[in-house]
Amino acid sequence: MPNRVIGIRHRLIQWRATRHWGRLARKVREYDLSTLRKLRGSARHLRAQLDHVIRVADSRLALPMVGSNAFPKPLFCDWSYRPELWRMPISPIGLAAAPTKSTFGEEVMLFHDCRSSELTVRQVRNTREDDLAPFGLRMDVFRFDGSFLSLVIEMPAASVDDLKQRHLVRMNAVVEMEKKLEIFTRLNIKHGPNTEQLVRELPFEDLSEDGRAEVEVEFDLAYTNMNEKRVERMWVDLVIENPEMSQIVLRDINISRRPRAEV
Repeated sequence: MPNRVIGIRHRLIQWRATRHWGRLARKVREYDLSTLRKLRGSARHLRAQLDHVIRVADSRLALPMVGSNAFPKPLFCDWSYRPELWRMPISPIGLAAAPTKSTFGEEVMLFHDCRSSELTVRQVRNTREDDLAPFGLRMDVFRFDGSFLSLVIEMPAASVDDLKQRHLVRMNAVVEMEKKLEIFTRLNIKHGPNTEQLVRELPFEDLSEDGRAEVEVEFDLAYTNMNEKRVERMWVDLVIENPEMSQIVLRDINISRRPRAEV
């Protein structure tokens, strides 16, 4: 149906309407007052409908496009990725009293050890002009009686294709918080029976007045004992410290990698 709206019939109607109103506009100074009054009413009604279409279209077209994988990438980047949750609509869209091991789409899983979950998680549509990701993830935490809260984000198989110790892996995030929290990110790389882990704290020194920050962390694989021939998979953990009575919105998460410059 949407395709038919802008099909041949629509173009024909539009051409006739444009021709009709163009003819009226050229002769508008010749009409008597009674005819002008009726014509003005018709023109105002038409303008109201056109203004509504333009207003809604401008609003929707201003949003980040669903499926967008666009974000700044480092020089010589050989792989980059925005996980599904921040790129496409997921199912379920959200959960109240979310239990541990809840999944959101195919790549994100929630972990916590609360005895009674008072945690709500929901995918939201990003609408700000400077948002590059189409979607974000909002977490509302009320009473929290657990010792940890984390999100596990699975990377696709392409993330470890030809992965070497000379690679640098970068994670960029756009975060909004009601109060300043400590959030750590842990890069995990499984190779054979072993798993390499690198941990970085997200730097929130430049938190804006509305609690928004764009942050970046890098992991240098030269500091690992990764067996390049046996790399199987990669995933990222986001660990949130003391989240009680807070709201966290992850507006964007994206990962990229690049080889270190040869010396």
